[in-house]
Amino acid sequence: MAGLLGAAEIREIAARIGLHPTKKLGQNFVVDANTCRRIVKSADVQPDDVALEIGPGIGSLTLALLEIAREVVVVEIDERLATELPNTVARHEFEPSRLTVITEDAMVVNSLPIAPTVLVANLPYNISVPVLLRFMEKFPTLRSGVVMVQSEVADRLAANPGSKSYGSPSVKATWWADMSSAGSVGRSIFWPVPNVDSSLVRFVRHEPAGDEALRLKTFAVIDAAFAQRRKMLRSALSELFGGSTPASDAISAAGVDPTSRGEALLLPDFIKIASQLSL
Repeated sequence: MAGLLGAAEIREIAARIGLHPTKKLGQNFVVDANTCRRIVKSADVQPDDVALEIGPGIGSLTLALLEIAREVVVVEIDERLATELPNTVARHEFEPSRLTVITEDAMVVNSLPIAPTVLVANLPYNISVPVLLRFMEKFPTLRSGVVMVQSEVADRLAANPGSKSYGSPSVKATWWADMSSAGSVGRSIFWPVPNVDSSLVRFVRHEPAGDEALRLKTFAVIDAAFAQRRKMLRSALSELFGGSTPASDAISAAGVDPTSRGEALLLPDFIKIASQLSL
């Protein structure tokens, strides 16, 4: 059976393996083949790529990746889905040896049997940001990728300073990559239909902004700055620096106005402030 998955086959597979999609695992499966191909195209997947997919589910996007990528590695926490996916791949006349299935929680995966070059995933809404940041950190061979996330999350990831959506995820993501919006998708392409809108975010990796010690300090500053985002930096960072006055002095030494707020700063500003911090 050539081609990609359709709605009827997805429901048939789910019924056969006794799967009832759950909100807890963020299981909203893409049932539109054109959307899957659009995502793969947006990610600029090439024939020599090793594509990494997180949460493949029943396999809609997996098959679209196998149409182009040399190999596909998937991380799937649900054992029923992980077991069934190779069968689906074989039924659709793709070579099963090109697929590697890791039955694991994406939040604890530290290594993969083959180095991925591109990330393409429909990420569960509840863990989308930590999963994306974690995989950019753990797998430096990922040169680029496109993830489908809740539109609100997509806005945060691709936001610029000064905007309402700009926050901790916006800044942290730029430690590893340039982020940009890649469009939206309709609710009707999912089964079951979610009660939120979804959008695509593209990233292109660059060199990390610094070493791991500096990253940890910088992320601590970012977290503090946005924990109470309406506070001026000298107040928001007072606990980190041991008081408002030392915080103000450190921020000034970094060349940043202590009365500014986190939403006005770029990653280099946070790095300069973090360089004043002793942890």
